[in-house]
Amino acid sequence: MTTPPSPDGPTAEAPAATPERSDPTVGELTSIERTNVTVARFADYASAQQAVDYLSDNGFPVERTAIIGTDLRLVETVLGRLTVGRAAGAGALSGAWFGLFLGFLFILFSNENWIGVLLATVLIGALWGAVFGATGHALTGGRRDFSSRSSLQAGQYAVQVDAEVADEARVLITRQNWRSANP
Repeated sequence: MTTPPSPDGPTAEAPAATPERSDPTVGELTSIERTNVTVARFADYASAQQAVDYLSDNGFPVERTAIIGTDLRLVETVLGRLTVGRAAGAGALSGAWFGLFLGFLFILFSNENWIGVLLATVLIGALWGAVFGATGHALTGGRRDFSSRSSLQAGQYAVQVDAEVADEARVLITRQNWRSANP
């Protein structure tokens, strides 16, 4: 095995790595795991983000920082009652958007009445969207007669940093908390 020349010139050939050798820099690739330390916990994401921003403003190496949401829960917010008519309306809107997309594609390759082509594709898309939306809702048999939106929410947010810089981060975050409590 030969080593590439250094900036000072060519180097001698390096000895082959042997299994009994304990130096990880010669002939082996090693993974170095970093340990992370939680330096602060916050009730909301905005506060955790503000703390990391304060660290950044004070020259802290934020590339060694993470905001970790814990105590996750799924929250489903009910938006309203879903009827066959509302399902058909939502399907019509989706179909109209799809028809508009197809209409623009047809216009690219057509020299004819472009406004007519666009209007026809939007109307046909809306019609088929309404049919599929109403049919899909009717096939559920009333098992889910409401519309909702799901989101993941964290109970708290932890700011973690590499162990080597944890003390510096704690000092800065303590200073930030002290300044915000004593303006």
